[in-house]
Amino acid sequence: MSNRGLLLIISGPAGVGKTTIAHKVEQHFDAEFSVSMTTRGQTGQDTDGVDYDFVEIQRFEQLRDEGALLEWAEVFGNYYGTPKQPVLDALAAGRLMIVEIDVQGAEQVKSHMPDAYAIFVVPPSDRALLERLRGRKRDDEAAIEKRYAEARREIARARLGSVYDEYVVNDVLETVVGETIDLVEKKLLRQSRV
Repeated sequence: MSNRGLLLIISGPAGVGKTTIAHKVEQHFDAEFSVSMTTRGQTGQDTDGVDYDFVEIQRFEQLRDEGALLEWAEVFGNYYGTPKQPVLDALAAGRLMIVEIDVQGAEQVKSHMPDAYAIFVVPPSDRALLERLRGRKRDDEAAIEKRYAEARREIARARLGSVYDEYVVNDVLETVVGETIDLVEKKLLRQSRV
């Protein structure tokens, strides 16, 4: 790997499998995975510092105002953001750092760090996405329809913008993981030659 490190952005709508893909890529490359910061309440399934860094609103706003976040957004009354320093430290150490963020976050990161490599994960079809959202059994039908509509908007925004370097289709998990790993390996090789 080049001594510059690489920031890898992985995005995709809810239910597309982006988290699974991101963690498989992380394992393959022994990469680092950025832990997002949030002001939302911690659930019994959350591990502080692993799933999220849970902070109070005042602390989040202070870090945001100081420019200590690469990107941030307010979602349903809670703040979410990516701390900048762990990313910069990983890149300075020549590491691959993965951030899993939405399209809005990716747009913010690319505006500050245009060399970041961004991959967007899409479902094989709208129908498959809807089935996956239902299959998670996390929401009632009204919430599923809302998530589905938001997912379609997010896919359209990703395709219309210029943020993403690559798009991969998650039809068969093993296939898309292999494709994503190949894309990252090629990017690292190109970067090492510069």
